[in-house]
Amino acid sequence: MSENPLSPHIQIYNWHISSLVSISHRITGVINILMLSLLCFWVWALIFGNDNYQLIFKFFNSVFGKFFIISFIWSYSFQILSEIRHWFWDLGYGFELKTSKITGVLVILGSIFLTIILYSIRGFLF
Repeated sequence: MSENPLSPHIQIYNWHISSLVSISHRITGVINILMLSLLCFWVWALIFGNDNYQLIFKFFNSVFGKFFIISFIWSYSFQILSEIRHWFWDLGYGFELKTSKITGVLVILGSIFLTIILYSIRGFLF
């Protein structure tokens, strides 16, 4: 009997940018659902008065609250760009290995860039 594994596992598998983006796409999808639920709870709490507003305002101005906002923006930015990438795949474009690598890097870098831009705009508006 051979001592080799029946299928590749984590120690011998070579990670590619497409697999990283694919896994991250799934994870950000779950995170977006949770964050959207929390956002709905926040709006629901605002209905019940000014005290809740002050509590939420303090939270969003704390370090953890700002981290939450930045994470929320990045997660949605990543999800949107990854969905655009999938849309092109649905149209039959971008399956070449080089194109797939380039679009994967563009999704990652684009989501970081969009997060910086959108968080900066938030700072100017509020």
